[in-house]
Amino acid sequence: MFDLYVNDSDELLVVPQGARPPIIGSFGKWRKKKTRVTSVSQEIRSVVQKQGHYIRKRSDSRKRIPTET
Repeated sequence: MFDLYVNDSDELLVVPQGARPPIIGSFGKWRKKKTRVTSVSQEIRSVVQKQGHYIRKRSDSRKRIPTET
């Protein structure tokens, strides 16, 4: 299982359950999401195993408005 954190810059941080967020750029600005994730992609799982965390920019699909042609 994994814990999810987000920050003010809309970045997503994935860490193993119970692990503290690493000290990265905006330390102290991470907010823990209440939901835990039971499964992640193989890519994320391997990065978490190697580095202890996975971080990426969170995409916001609500901002994308489909255009009709």
